[in-house]
Amino acid sequence: MEQGSARRPGRLQARVSGLRPVPPAPVVPVAAVPARALAGAAFLCDVVEAAPKDDLGSMEHPMFSLSTRPDLRVLRYERRGVAVEVTPSVKGLATIHDKDILIYATSQLVAALNAGRPVARTLQLVAHDLLVATRRETSGDAYRRLRDAFERLAGTRITTNLVTGGEEVTEGFGLIEGWRIVRKARGGRMVKVTVTLSEWLYRAILARAVLTLSPDYFLLRKPVERRVYELARKHCGRQPAWTASVATLHAKSGSASPLRVFRRMLREMIAADALPDYAMAEDGGDVIRFRPRAEAAAPGAAPVLSEAALERARALMPRADAHALAAEWLGVWRATGSPPLHAPDRAFLGWLERRRGR
Repeated sequence: MEQGSARRPGRLQARVSGLRPVPPAPVVPVAAVPARALAGAAFLCDVVEAAPKDDLGSMEHPMFSLSTRPDLRVLRYERRGVAVEVTPSVKGLATIHDKDILIYATSQLVAALNAGRPVARTLQLVAHDLLVATRRETSGDAYRRLRDAFERLAGTRITTNLVTGGEEVTEGFGLIEGWRIVRKARGGRMVKVTVTLSEWLYRAILARAVLTLSPDYFLLRKPVERRVYELARKHCGRQPAWTASVATLHAKSGSASPLRVFRRMLREMIAADALPDYAMAEDGGDVIRFRPRAEAAAPGAAPVLSEAALERARALMPRADAHALAAEWLGVWRATGSPPLHAPDRAFLGWLERRRGR
């Protein structure tokens, strides 16, 4: 179960059953988006260390269960004209941990788009690579849980009028359209899998309606921690601070716990201080304040890399995400005391050469 009680949310989750369908808008053809599509072929997920990317729509609005047991509730949420209804399959709602699959797929496609490679809505991935990228164990039980996650993602249905890729369409769709195991190794472990993303998510990816997550996001084990981090990343970003009432966080999280239990969970998170990128504090008036950790740790401006340096990084490591490499280098720079750099490009490329030679 999610940390705390699992009672129904009550008034904080509004109904969307009164949604009136609008005439379907024409789907933006892939050719109209500045990206090349693979003709009739699956996109091969082969980008090493792609920076984790999450779509803005599901970061803003609750679409995943925070329960660790089968959740058969119908989630309903409405805010500022956007309505979301999430209906489970017989296996329950897709969970926030199941979302790792979508984050991995989004990360691979965005990295390919940034490198000018053609992409497709159907992806072919290696199960082991997905497990490693999302910081999971690679035991036989992990492969079984991965299969369960695919089934919940395919079975969970979303009805929403949320805009993606410049379109507002009231539509219903699965979180993924389909999946299949291509081949199994001895012992029954899945090796290669194809997965087809929903048109809704694919439009968001092509429109670059995504944000980069900390790789440490995958180390967060409590569902509520993951969801609160998503909200902080979406709303705070690199601002000096972002504040939200406990009631607003409760509604936007999709938590099934009573407000008082959810408040206690937030206070436990503040005491643990384990959220990546952001520090939390409780203000008066039942308000939570989020502040980027980088502001406190490195008040000086971080070095800025030129596009030429990123292009050189792509040439040196063509299967890696240049932006992920830059973020890793910045982490090393901060860990060594943020020394002044007169030539950031040269320092970055020198570090990259040493990294290649390991």
